Amino acid sequence: MYTVYNFLDFYRTEFLVRRKQMERHQTLREKILETIRDAILKGSLKPGERVSEPELAERFGISRTPIREAFRQLESEGYLVVIPRKGAVVASLSERDIEEFYAIKIILEGFAAKMAAEKLTDKDIERLETINERLAQIAKDGDVKSFFRVHNEFHELFIKAAGNDKLYDMINQLVMKFKRLRLASLSQPGRMEISVEEHRNMIRAFKEHDGERADSLVRHAATIGAEVLIQSMIQTDTSPEERVSR
Repeated sequence: MYTVYNFLDFYRTEFLVRRKQMERHQTLREKILETIRDAILKGSLKPGERVSEPELAERFGISRTPIREAFRQLESEGYLVVIPRKGAVVASLSERDIEEFYAIKIILEGFAAKMAAEKLTDKDIERLETINERLAQIAKDGDVKSFFRVHNEFHELFIKAAGNDKLYDMINQLVMKFKRLRLASLSQPGRMEISVEEHRNMIRAFKEHDGERADSLVRHAATIGAEVLIQSMIQTDTSPEERVSR
């Protein structure tokens, strides 16, 4: 029995050590993600600029493995492009990128809203109202990152309520790829407050189970988001992120 207890104690200790290592690995990875996202959104890292693995490894005191994992995720979100034998560079954003992304988003999310209007329960609508109240407070505080996270909760709720798994997957893949664009749009002056009001109108349509109205409102909100970004680029002749940082 003594041997068995020793074995179990050793196994438990090994498990705890490995779990701590994994937690540290994940924490560092999240810090790297946040550091690079912030640098791009604030314009410290500009389109086409190389993101150095060695510099990040030295800064965080880690191996390159979590850095490469972070690069892969940032590439999937549209922040970086990983080029063979060159490494990771900041992805460029063009007016065409914005137009193409929102053209698809308008169709898919509008259709999801139309379907959801028929299926959302009273409890679902109460949750949407609660989420939007949180968004109104966050907008007053000016916290774009928190607003973006909670804003996603609002849209995910009605998209899931549509009851079409394939549609949900398509929208999720699309918005993940262009996460950078969506955050840049919400960062424009006054955009968070406008988004809260747009959500209030959507909730009214959902309460009335008016699918056509919900579809129209979601399409309109996405169209405004695209126009705001494009206008920002035209006025400043810069990327949306550089506009945010000013």
